[in-house]
Amino acid sequence: MHMKDRFIAWLRDAHAMEEQALTMLTAQANRIQSYPELKARIERHVLETQEHLRLLQELLDTLPSGGISLVRDLTGRLAATAQGLGGVLTSDEVVRGAMAGYAFEHMEIAAYRVLIAAADELGEVEAKAVFERILQEEIAMADWLEGNLDDTTRLYLLRDERDLQAKR
Repeated sequence: MHMKDRFIAWLRDAHAMEEQALTMLTAQANRIQSYPELKARIERHVLETQEHLRLLQELLDTLPSGGISLVRDLTGRLAATAQGLGGVLTSDEVVRGAMAGYAFEHMEIAAYRVLIAAADELGEVEAKAVFERILQEEIAMADWLEGNLDDTTRLYLLRDERDLQAKR
């Protein structure tokens, strides 16, 4: 596979990854009621993710064979939907969701670092600038999750303990 073909494939993968992120984040934000700070940050990242999708689609539209891989895109959406629905069954969803979100953000960070290097190698200046912008937002979300994972966990444990005491 030529460099340009590999770049386009990675760009399609990034689009599918953002579709998956949007599905997961939206499902999570819709279920988090008693964690207003976390809910607000996730909702903000939903808006960022929608913009990421728009920017990636614009790049894909300018490239030869740049159309979205429908199979890959659909597979990512189905996996995200299943993951989003799976959380409904667990009482500690907020903690598990924060952990999954943190890990997913780092996968996105790695993907955009790869795309930046590829775009640089190919002289894709506009694409590189888009990827660098998206990368900064993914890093900011990962940093926010990291900085709040401790508090989210402690708040969950206190509420869970309080609920157990109330049932006795």
